[in-house]
Amino acid sequence: MNRATWALLESDLASHVFAAPPSASLTPRRVGAEVEFIPVEAATGRRCPLETDGVPGTLPFLRRFGGRHGWTETRTAKGTPCFELPAGGALTFEPGGQLEYSSPPCRSPSAVLALLRSVVLPLRAAAANDGIDLLALGIDPFNSADGAPLLLHTRRYARMAEYLGRIGPAGARMMRQTAALQVSLDLDDEPWLRWRVLNAAAPYATAIFANSPVYDRAPTGLRSTRAQVWRELDPLRTGLPWDDRAPVGAYLDFALRAPAILLPQLHGEHRPFGEWLREARPSMEEWRDHLSTLFPEVRPRGHLELRSGDSVSPRWYAAPLALAVGIAYDPRALRSAADLLGRPDLGLLDRAGRQGLGDGAVRRIAIDLAEIAVAGCRALGPAYFHPSDLEQAIAFFDQYTRRGMSPADDLAGAEIAA
Repeated sequence: MNRATWALLESDLASHVFAAPPSASLTPRRVGAEVEFIPVEAATGRRCPLETDGVPGTLPFLRRFGGRHGWTETRTAKGTPCFELPAGGALTFEPGGQLEYSSPPCRSPSAVLALLRSVVLPLRAAAANDGIDLLALGIDPFNSADGAPLLLHTRRYARMAEYLGRIGPAGARMMRQTAALQVSLDLDDEPWLRWRVLNAAAPYATAIFANSPVYDRAPTGLRSTRAQVWRELDPLRTGLPWDDRAPVGAYLDFALRAPAILLPQLHGEHRPFGEWLREARPSMEEWRDHLSTLFPEVRPRGHLELRSGDSVSPRWYAAPLALAVGIAYDPRALRSAADLLGRPDLGLLDRAGRQGLGDGAVRRIAIDLAEIAVAGCRALGPAYFHPSDLEQAIAFFDQYTRRGMSPADDLAGAEIAA
């Protein structure tokens, strides 16, 4: 690849991926969230199909529920079903039929929380009345991958399934059986320190919100089985692609080394995007599609998306939001977190998923990090993070984090029966 092509792609990352759109500057410190659920039949624990006769299907249920609440059914760019909500955001499907509600960017975490509650609580209650449990866990606890087939048959998902299936079983589990809670933050005025701190905080977010100790009806011995699935997936497109000296260049290296799974194979294999460039002239659209197949713990997309936490009960949504905004948006907390965490450490991700807060070193820093985050939220003011919402986050940290526990401890050691 020549220097001109390298410079073009690096410029694209700097101007589109690591730079916010102009609208972001009008409302600083915006926050968004994506919450995912695993739909299973309440009576049996079997995975719900999208549509089928005789058993609860998620798509007919959503059409009935959405029709009563003014939702608009449409299609995503991938061609999959999507519901746009009057209050903002959209409800979509993941490849195995998991449901994802993505909020719009909001002015404050309290605004996000109000929106999440208005959508998620009635949705889960109505689903339960129809015989569908929307599980807020990091991984399907009832079924093996064989019991959770691929339900969305798009070109993108077919390519991903084929490529990841060559590596091992983690690809099927990730695509069809996992659920997360992701927090999105603006880059704002200190993008590179924020990028470093969120990458360094990722293992601690994994440990604090670990909530997937059971898989296929048996304990796995892991605090976050979902995190372990990601560790086994594909190191060329996951992890912590961070470098303090040249963050954009490091991410470009990461993107160029990752196999281009959406492009044609070369010599019978999916080759790295950088190698593919030497064989052809991919378009900018193909380059950006390739970027969408990268899954680091913190993903830059014109904002920063912290992806490390398992899905948790809606009663605890304030805690991951408090952790993220507290250490990212308050200047003093941001620097305190940077001093506490040091450089991002890929090795910690494995320990955090396996042992969670049972690892003494992880536990001590996680407790301090939660303290810094709460102080940061308080400094941001009650109009930004309402005191009642912050109290819910503090209750989570008191019940779990400060005791060296996570929601996984509510399930660990117990076989699950529907």
